[in-house]
Amino acid sequence: MFFSLSKVLWWFAAPANLLLFLLGIGVLLLWTPWRRAGRGLATLATLLVFATATLPVGAWMVHQLENRFPTVSAPPARVDGIIVLGGVVNQFMTVARGQVSIGGAAERLTEFADLARRYPQARLIFSGGSGSLFRQDLKEADVLGPFWQQIGLDKSRIGYESQSRNTYENAVRSFDMASPRPGETWVLITSAFHLPRAVGCFRRAGWTVLPYPVDYQTPPVFEFELSLDLAGHLSMLELAVHEWMGLLFYWLTDRTDSLFPGPGSS
Repeated sequence: MFFSLSKVLWWFAAPANLLLFLLGIGVLLLWTPWRRAGRGLATLATLLVFATATLPVGAWMVHQLENRFPTVSAPPARVDGIIVLGGVVNQFMTVARGQVSIGGAAERLTEFADLARRYPQARLIFSGGSGSLFRQDLKEADVLGPFWQQIGLDKSRIGYESQSRNTYENAVRSFDMASPRPGETWVLITSAFHLPRAVGCFRRAGWTVLPYPVDYQTPPVFEFELSLDLAGHLSMLELAVHEWMGLLFYWLTDRTDSLFPGPGSS
């Protein structure tokens, strides 16, 4: 139920959809006796569009997420296991086109492969099912075999957790698969903006992992710059709002150990 509700809620809450709803309702009201309300909504939507196009609000919000955990400059001498979270491959396009379709978070996979070579004795887990509300017939983990071969990683080393639909299920199902022993060091790889929520979910599942952020979207020091870039700013704002909403609702439903998990959380 949580999974379905989260998908439906995001459809209404996504900034692009909200702007479209405001503008559409405002224009419709212009043709009714409530023209004054229509002018107000249409004006508000227009102002919000211009604000989104010029102000890097989304980038600033993403920057706060990405700086929550430090970059791993020197991995530990011993690693018992490595987990990488999905959300990288479009499994439906992969099957339709006959080649692995990787999105913008490819660093999750490339860093995973690099660490796998650096720690040849480490156990490896790829955790990713399907995040689609209507398509659960094909899983992300099911289509990655050719990619591992292309980059020279032995796919038989990897354990595939293919039933998770969201970050909390990634944590719970990966924990069940790995059955980590006390004192073991497990590395968790995911996009830097997603790491606070992911770490909080793994901690809630009873698993203390070593956060390994990749796929950065913002520089280490944020610089406030005005520019006219509606597509870029809106994309970043959608990313930020989605992740911050996820943090809030995961915390309210006890799926993460704190509202904004960080290095000092437990």
